[in-house]
Amino acid sequence: MNRDHVLGRTRPFGIALDTPVRKPASPRRLADLAGLFADEEARKAAADRVVYRVDAAPVPEQQWELPFSITTVEPGDVSGELFMTRGHVHETPDGEMYYGLRGHGVLLLFDGTGASWVEMRPGAAGYIPPGWAHRSVNVGIDPYRFLAAYPGSAGHDYDAVLRDGMGARVFRDGGGFAVLDAGGNPVPEAPRHSL
Repeated sequence: MNRDHVLGRTRPFGIALDTPVRKPASPRRLADLAGLFADEEARKAAADRVVYRVDAAPVPEQQWELPFSITTVEPGDVSGELFMTRGHVHETPDGEMYYGLRGHGVLLLFDGTGASWVEMRPGAAGYIPPGWAHRSVNVGIDPYRFLAAYPGSAGHDYDAVLRDGMGARVFRDGGGFAVLDAGGNPVPEAPRHSL
């Protein structure tokens, strides 16, 4: 690697994880999430509701950089299906890491054949292996907030999720939640690893 080629692109900086990293991006509303919820008519009827916001750090999405963002998913549902991010798969085979900051969420993952999920709370980290589509779902009653860090050259393919789905959906279930595959069967949580 040519050190002179890399130096000078981005200056060092710090942020507080409990505040937005810059002026918040435009909120994503139900109107922006066509084709993602099982009940499309109910989604259309509530089109103005804010589902989530992404606050991106001022780091370019390019090779050798490590962009990160803080996403806040609001509590809510569409006919029982809980509020979620659009979801994507990386354009290059790169992994990603999520870190729970506030609230209660699920990191839903899909490798093209089967779904898996990781429960996220403050202090929990979730690893997204290369090639897995991923989205976040708020399964709590408060806003769910998490930090995401990924290689700058990874890219985001949102159309793959619209085309191929996520292999599972997350629904309200009494006072909790259920992660169900297309046949309505429970999807097992990913194993936890202790260090």
